[in-house]
Amino acid sequence: MWIREKEDPLQTSYCVCGMKDSRGKGQELGTNRFIGPSHSPFRMPEGPELHLASHFVNETCKGLVFGGCVEKSSVSRNPEVPFESSAYRISALARGKELRLTLSPLPGSQPPQKPLSLVFRFGMSGSFQLVPAEELPRHAHLRFYTAPPGPRLALCFVDIRRFGHWDPGGEWQPGRGPCVLLEYERFRENVLRNLSDKAFDRPICEALLDQRFFNGIGNYLRAEILYRLKIPPFEKARTVLEALQQCRLSPELTLSQKIKAKLQNPDLLELCHLVPKEVVQLGGKGYGPEHGEEDFAAFRAWLRCYGMPGMSSLRDRHGRTIWFQGDPGPLAPKGRRSRKKKSQETPMGAEDRKEEENPVRTIFSIQDLPLSSKFVSRTQRARKHPPKSIAQQSEEASLQQNRETPTAPEKGKRRGRRASTGRRRPPKSKPDTQPKEAGESSAS
Repeated sequence: MWIREKEDPLQTSYCVCGMKDSRGKGQELGTNRFIGPSHSPFRMPEGPELHLASHFVNETCKGLVFGGCVEKSSVSRNPEVPFESSAYRISALARGKELRLTLSPLPGSQPPQKPLSLVFRFGMSGSFQLVPAEELPRHAHLRFYTAPPGPRLALCFVDIRRFGHWDPGGEWQPGRGPCVLLEYERFRENVLRNLSDKAFDRPICEALLDQRFFNGIGNYLRAEILYRLKIPPFEKARTVLEALQQCRLSPELTLSQKIKAKLQNPDLLELCHLVPKEVVQLGGKGYGPEHGEEDFAAFRAWLRCYGMPGMSSLRDRHGRTIWFQGDPGPLAPKGRRSRKKKSQETPMGAEDRKEEENPVRTIFSIQDLPLSSKFVSRTQRARKHPPKSIAQQSEEASLQQNRETPTAPEKGKRRGRRASTGRRRPPKSKPDTQPKEAGESSAS
């Protein structure tokens, strides 16, 4: 069973977010509660973003009491949530690319109700926001309202593209492996024990997205992990991972020496744990707000490979784009050329300055133009049609003057047709001759 997240062709992102004011900035409501700003569409959520979301829910909801029914939008195809309580609390726990939201009724709440757990998968654009009840986001598909007294707020699951899903059963999705962040030892053992699985016949970049073994790893994480180890993305996964079975530290080393050795030279499975952990430790929201670029700056500065200038990219067999540097590896898709991202700003060189000084200069060479292009620069036209002599120019001017009619056509008459005189129209002339006009000789 292959468990893989879909890629958003528009690269829509997840956001760990809360409330924003009219300027898009985060604002503080009540006491000791900061409601973070929302995020721009950039990339879809991965393991670190789900963990940041769980932190957000736990921090913002720990002092809140919710009450009433759980409200679902009419357009969502997800199931109804059969829960109603006069007073309950909300907590969250993330595991890989899933988040479990637990609704716990308070003692004495009515009607009597057992705790209910919902497991969320964020899809391409899922997020949680805490907003005033009268200012619900447009795509808030599941809403939990606070109980009085105090301002009525709503914890909303917002999903613009509606690929997110929630399951009232409360169980983690069957088949997903241990979390790379919270269950590292089990995760490592699960991978090395199952290297005979056919998933490891595939390129390592594709195997890293298999949630049976790498629960929490997504597109930007796999690029960053492989880049740090200089592993070609289309190297066979089993070839890369089998070497880790024989890699054991000397038993003579002390515990501190073993830890130091692992931190200085981590292998691929260790980076699957350490790299997501770095993103979580960045703090903030991970993916940055729509109107607060400073909140995204830390994550953008952290990136080394994914979408960075100078890096190449290819699409794997699932259509996901993998970023890398150097050789793609022996299992790279045949017939596909890697694309290299250019820097947005390049210094103006001597050739660029010459182009500014001489705008008629050809910008593209003929090799750069596609065969079907109709664009021909002035210089190329000049080369194909060299300047004509004065005699040729005067002769062409004479012919052009003979072709033109002496007066403008009458109103309602088509250009080039003589006025009706009752006589039959003369036969069409041959292509190499011109019809005789009154008072003019034929051009020969």
